[in-house]
Amino acid sequence: MALARFISLAYGSNLHPFRLTQRVCSATPIGVVPMPGKRLAFHKRSDDGSGKCLFYEPRGTEDMMYGVAYEIDMAEKPILDDLEGLNKGYNEQQVSFPLNGVTRHALVYVAASTHIDATLVPYTWYKDMVVLGARYHRLPADYIAKIEAVVAVLDPNPKRAADRAAIVKNMRVINAAQGV
Repeated sequence: MALARFISLAYGSNLHPFRLTQRVCSATPIGVVPMPGKRLAFHKRSDDGSGKCLFYEPRGTEDMMYGVAYEIDMAEKPILDDLEGLNKGYNEQQVSFPLNGVTRHALVYVAASTHIDATLVPYTWYKDMVVLGARYHRLPADYIAKIEAVVAVLDPNPKRAADRAAIVKNMRVINAAQGV
């Protein structure tokens, strides 16, 4: 009997399948999802004091951001909810989008208004994860350039920085093997 699965729409550090499958091993990418009218920012306050990804709808612009839809076993949803900080900075929202000619429905983590701070910046390792995920999925070059242009700072916690640097290194190796 097949396990029940759900679709999660990733747009931050979970874009890269290496990162996401370290967290929930059943995650399988099913497609890139253009998100017209949305803009990516690194202003979600994290427990570590840095800025993590969020998206919003700026007025009067024709922005475009991208996410990646992943199918994940429902049994792993509580794990992902905990790692993403559901009800502790992120809320869950359902979104619909066309993918391969079919309307799909996914859950996406959206920043709670209480956790948004436009003065925050990401740690370099976090920004690198987002850039590498965008490259892995061959998102448009101008979109990747916007992410690369975001100011980032070094993580003041040496152990966390080293742990995340090892993940980033693996992501780079995977990308190189994919030719991206």
